[in-house]
Formats: sequence, structure tokens, C-alpha cells
Amino acid sequence: MFVRRSAAVLAATAVIGTAFAPAALADESPSASPSPSAPALPSGLYGSTDPTYDGVWRQSLALLAQHTVGVRPAAKAVDWLTGQQCANGGFAAYRADPATKCDTKTQTDTNSTGAALQALTALDADDAVTGAAVKWLKSVQNEDGGWGYLPGGASDTNSTSVVIGALEAADTDTEDLRSKDDRTPYDALLGLALPCGKGDKDSGSDGGAFAFQPDKKGKLAANADATAAGVLGALGEGLVTDPEDDGPSATPSRTGTDTGKAAECAGGDSPTPEQAAANGAAYLVGAVAKTGHLESALAGAEDQPDYGNTADTVVALAAAGRPADAGKPLAWLEKNSGSWAAESGPAAYAQLIFAAHATGTDPRDFGGADLVKQLGATGPAAEPAAKDGKSDKDDRDDKQASEGANEDDGGVSVWWIVGVGLVGGIGVGFLLSTRTRKQQQP
Repeated sequence: MFVRRSAAVLAATAVIGTAFAPAALADESPSASPSPSAPALPSGLYGSTDPTYDGVWRQSLALLAQHTVGVRPAAKAVDWLTGQQCANGGFAAYRADPATKCDTKTQTDTNSTGAALQALTALDADDAVTGAAVKWLKSVQNEDGGWGYLPGGASDTNSTSVVIGALEAADTDTEDLRSKDDRTPYDALLGLALPCGKGDKDSGSDGGAFAFQPDKKGKLAANADATAAGVLGALGEGLVTDPEDDGPSATPSRTGTDTGKAAECAGGDSPTPEQAAANGAAYLVGAVAKTGHLESALAGAEDQPDYGNTADTVVALAAAGRPADAGKPLAWLEKNSGSWAAESGPAAYAQLIFAAHATGTDPRDFGGADLVKQLGATGPAAEPAAKDGKSDKDDRDDKQASEGANEDDGGVSVWWIVGVGLVGGIGVGFLLSTRTRKQQQP
């Protein structure tokens, strides 16, 4: 999914005070590819574009997608991600030299940490690694119960949902995770859901959607990207949603007409998280009803499809028990997403794999394309299948022990190689290979 870093990232740039290139240009700009004189990328990293602003994110999605389809990621790819963690447990978007300790200038963020935690938990990483990430995420929870992109930033739907999914994956009870003001993450999400049954025709049609954040006047504006994230967050789901075995569940539907009557949503003005998720899903169904895809919300990109958030919408609809409604945007992606994924890189392939998996679609035959093979081609070769019931962690431990023995005999450790390979990294543009990151803040 993912979900989650479009509007959140725009907010973060304001906090950091750095002028990043627009995300809309990043996917298509020639500058997204390293120049002949640019430092070589780490051999364990997925993707060929500059990782400065999305290295951990795209790596996490790539590893999680491979795990989801039964592929064992390369050990050095997992080690690279683990090596990005700071001593406090958080992850920054990318650290060129992981041998250098994180300091106050290191911008650890909730999205990178949440994505890494989901991937490393699935891959049976050491408890010390995942436990530290959980502790850090808990420590930066806002008083309203949610999370912003950066610690201390205002809570937003996307970041809050990423963290919920990560903590749930790590067996943390998010329903009982309370802030100093005794607020839960779900309280924060409900506060960002547009109320139903009020307003004129236009505002009523957006009822049930999620906003990214309130505007300066405290008003909420519907945001499709945030809504896909909010649906998953409200359901306690992460980036990966397993397909339903028994078909769609009973999901409350919105009512209303084109005559100006406002939409009516489940739960009225005080929905439960599950009802808010159902309402958000209904909004998404309407958003893709005409064309099968979401439209980019970035200024200057009107009437352009938003591939990444359409994939997130498929996952959200499947999670909300509406796989039949996910069929139309899924079919559109199967037909139209090939060029986008090839240009965008590993995280895009991962998003499509998550969409296929959530709907029970074969990702190795996605509109005739083998997404698993295409994702694998963007990074180091996968490991052979596990033997003798060993987990990924067991095999990595055995391999590292063997490499340690070789180092005693004059060999070179994999950590030394990773440390040297990570030096450098020049950033142009933002999130060069992941989801379309094209939503604007309300």
C-alpha cells in the first residue's frame, strides 16, 4: 500500500526546511537515474535510482513483497535494511554510511521505520531489531494518539496507518496503545474521517473519506490516498492483506443520490473504526467507478492516472471485504500499469504484488506480466528455498557465522562490504521509485 508517504512527505519537507524536487517529476525525470560519475549503489539495495529519500521504503516493500509470494530475499538485501537502523530503533529514509552513528541531524521518520518493521518482522529478524523499532514508534506517539511523518509533527492519516500496520505485525495491541492524553491511534484516525450526512451535495459526496490532515482552519478535505491508508489503518491492517476465503463480508454501504442529498454512512457522526473503514471503502468505490483508477491530485497533473494509489485502493477494498468492488481498479492496473512500474522501480512492483495478493490474483500472471520476476530483476538474486524447516533468520545466522570464520582467515566481512558500498548518495527529487506521491496536503 501504502500507502502512506505522499502527503506525509510533503508535510515533512516543510518541517525539514529543505526544497526537494516535486514527486511528480521524480518518476519521469532523467535525473532520477544515477549519472556515470555518481557513486555506485550498495549491492544489496533494490532499485537503480538515487535512494536518498526512499531507500528504506522501497527496500522494505520489495523484501515484504518477495516474502509474500514465497521468495526468499537475498541475505545481503536483508542485512542492508537491518544496517540502516539507528541505535534508538528508528529508521531514516536512507543512510549512506551506516557505520556513522545517528545523531540529532539524522531524520528518523515513522514511515521508513514502520515499513522496515513490517518487512523485518515478516522475515523473522532478530527481536532486538524489531523490538527497538516498536519501542521507538511508541515513544513518538502524539497526544492525540496518532503519528506524524516526523516525531513531533502533526498526526496524519497516512503515517498513523503505517504505524498501526507495523505495530500490529509486531504483535503489539494497538487498540490499547494510549497516549499521555489517553487517546488511541484509532481515536486519531476517527478524528480525520469526514462526517457523513451533512452538508451540500459536494461535501456530502465526500462523506466517509479520510483527510490527510486538517487545514489551517481545522477543516477536513477528502483525500483518496489518505482514505486508502485510513481504511487499512482503521482495520488494523498493514501493507499486506490476505485474500478473503469466503467472499466479501457484510459491509455497510453508503446511500444517497445525485439530487443533492448527502451520503449516509455507517455509524453516523460517531462511527467505530470498523464503520469508518467501511465508509472509507465506499468512498473509494465511488472514486474509481467511472474510470477504474484514481486521478492524480498534484497541481499540473490533472487528468493523469494515479497508479500507486489505485493499487493501494485495491488492497483497501479487499481488506474492507469488498473484493468484487476491487475488481475494476485491479483490471485497470493489469492493463495499464506496466510502463509505470518499469519506470518507477521496486516499490511499484511491490504495490502491484500486494494488490494481486489481496484479491487472490496470480502476481506471476498479472495482465500477462510476471511481477515477481520483474521485481526480482531490480535487486540481488533471491536465496534458494529454505531447507530442513529452517527460517530465513536461521539461514542468515548460519551464513554470517560462516562469513565470520572466513574473515578470521583473511576474508572480508559482509558488513565491511556494505559499509563501503553505502558511502555517498546524492539526492535529486523525492521518492524516485515508489508510489506516485502525488497528493497535496489539504
